[in-house]
Amino acid sequence: MSLEQVFREQWGAVLASLIGFLGDFDLAEEAAQEAFTTAAERWPRDGVPANPGGWLLTTARNRAIDRIRRERTLAAKTRLLEVPEPVEDPMEAIDVSTFPDERLELLFTCCHPALSTEAQVALTLRTLGGLGTDEIARAFLVPEATMAQRLVRAKRKIKSAGIPFRVPPDHLLPDRLAAVLAVVYLIFNEGYSAPPTRGDLAVEAIRLGGAMAQLMPDEPEVHGLLAIMLLHDARRPARFRDGDLVLLADQDRALWDAERIVAGRAALDRALALHGDGAYVVQGAIAALHADEPRDWRQIAALYGELSRMTGSPVVELNRAVAVAEAYGAAAGLEIIDRLALDDYRYQHSTRADLLRRLDRPAEARDAYERALALVVDDAERRFLRRRLAELDPTADQPEGPSCSA
Repeated sequence: MSLEQVFREQWGAVLASLIGFLGDFDLAEEAAQEAFTTAAERWPRDGVPANPGGWLLTTARNRAIDRIRRERTLAAKTRLLEVPEPVEDPMEAIDVSTFPDERLELLFTCCHPALSTEAQVALTLRTLGGLGTDEIARAFLVPEATMAQRLVRAKRKIKSAGIPFRVPPDHLLPDRLAAVLAVVYLIFNEGYSAPPTRGDLAVEAIRLGGAMAQLMPDEPEVHGLLAIMLLHDARRPARFRDGDLVLLADQDRALWDAERIVAGRAALDRALALHGDGAYVVQGAIAALHADEPRDWRQIAALYGELSRMTGSPVVELNRAVAVAEAYGAAAGLEIIDRLALDDYRYQHSTRADLLRRLDRPAEARDAYERALALVVDDAERRFLRRRLAELDPTADQPEGPSCSA
């Protein structure tokens, strides 16, 4: 197992345990980073330990304890630790199975209502997702320095406001749930929309969703979100071929994870049994219909219509336009798209280009297609769009546009 793989699998758990142990985000993150740095130095020489997570947690705790004992101004924290002297040999690692999984505590702490929504998402992506500040900055379309300051302010707010590191009591859970679900879904999308090397984020989001379902078994929206993630993630093995994006219609369904689909349908069934009718439950039902063959586009369009009424989101309307085009023709879908104000959203232009191509309006299709290419940031998507351009009839006045959803 490589250090990179260990980082992907263990960062969130190690950091959550350290924050629960130390009560200090910055100290915990520094200790975790030192532990991974030490691993990068020693493991190539000594080999990866049998219990890498325990090794990292042991090493990080030792580093933190040493630092606290050196800094006499933190003597009060030393008393609070109530731990023995640091373990000299990290090979005598902590058995992490004997420690509670504290990632949910960290998740609810990061999503505390005292923090802004942007701070909640950014801090969770940094701590539980393990994204670098530069990666989060790109997701928010802000400079890296701005995001670094945002993260610093969020950590200071947690400390100054005395935000507790715990899952909130039952009577507060419903009010806190919406932010947590949004953050988990964003983490999933970060992993799902990227090439397979970032798929660990999708796996982490699903794990968190499963933990939340155990914590709140009677919350239909939790099961709805879990259904969405499982059903989408089932398609992930087929979404890329040799690093290139493969659209849903062109995917090899034999590569889909059948167990994930079964689990996703079970989560949706649980949400529906609880009479769930919220946005996540509706999206879960749409994802389940996409797993059918053939797909019932009229039903998908109807569900997107319901979701659009709930959310008022133009992105949802764009997805409805795709379903309407499949069910009722490209002209009907284009009519919806042309009412949307999403000029800086690349998928509006790529979808519009495809519908214009289908309607034999090549000049307009080329304009929309090139606008989408100008907005794309992902290398796989850029290659896909350029490949579509190269496949166009060179004798035609204008090229084809891209298809939509993957």
